[in-house]
Amino acid sequence: MATKSTKNPTLNVVIVVQDGRLAYEAALFAASLRHSNPNFAGRLLLAEPLPGPLWPRDPRLPEGELRDLLIDLGGEFIQFESKAFGASYPYGNKIEAMAAMPKGENFVFFDTDTLIIGDLGDVPFDFDRPSASLRRENTWPQLELYGPGYAQTWKSLYDKFDLDFDSALDLHYPDEYWRRYPYYNAGFFFYKCPQQFGARFLHYAKDIRDDAPPELICQTLDPWLDQVALPLVIHSFGGGTNALPTGLLDGNISCHYRMLPLLYARENDHVVDTLEEVTAPNKIKKVLKGSNVIKRMIYQGRGRKVRDLFDQDNLPRKEQAIRNRIKKAGFWMR
Repeated sequence: MATKSTKNPTLNVVIVVQDGRLAYEAALFAASLRHSNPNFAGRLLLAEPLPGPLWPRDPRLPEGELRDLLIDLGGEFIQFESKAFGASYPYGNKIEAMAAMPKGENFVFFDTDTLIIGDLGDVPFDFDRPSASLRRENTWPQLELYGPGYAQTWKSLYDKFDLDFDSALDLHYPDEYWRRYPYYNAGFFFYKCPQQFGARFLHYAKDIRDDAPPELICQTLDPWLDQVALPLVIHSFGGGTNALPTGLLDGNISCHYRMLPLLYARENDHVVDTLEEVTAPNKIKKVLKGSNVIKRMIYQGRGRKVRDLFDQDNLPRKEQAIRNRIKKAGFWMR
């Protein structure tokens, strides 16, 4: 049975926080969560990697105004150890953070470069059936002229972990069309137990990294490793691409904008208005101005100039074309 998230006090929303850009993005996320969900009854967990041999410097967010703001916005810091990835593959933070989360409690992971723009209680989560974001392009695998196709490449991974490949396919699409083979953006994912999900995610990701099938010999796994392992993890727990109605997360309820110039270029007016509303209070503004990107894009109006470059009813189909236009105008920042 589906579970209404904000009516369930055991729902844990988790993002990764560390010193630098991610901490400022986390503040945007937390402010948007509180703005769009004033009666949120769950917990906002801020997963922070601990220093260790896989980090050349301390990755934690130092004490100060930004850390205080995150706590004021309802965030609870939790720490995790980086045992497999660390600085060499920071996307692995989302995998290893699962080990520090409360066992057996429903969770939704979001990338920090996300805004919550609607009521999470309107999302009919079924936490027994995991899923993830379907807002993606066909970024992996990149097929070589004489190499294996989509089916052979993905089947080698399902076979590696003794998973039923045929039952994972979306038969609405033809053979060798990329959407036939489950592929997600790891910008959000959910399940009923983070420790179960995280342990399997870590196992699969490490095995693919360290002992990939020969069909992957021409493929790069950086930065795609998390998104290569994720469909396998979801399938292994009985989830799939149809576990949520389309258009809610990464749609009407959340927005994985990824970079502020892209947000202003291509997201709808509600997203832009939410961003500017949640960053307007003085106590938030004085802290967020510490980020040069946020200061210039939001507070100095560069984002609105980016928006003026595009017809929202006729956007370029490819993200690279959007990026190129922003860069040509001299407004690209990250």
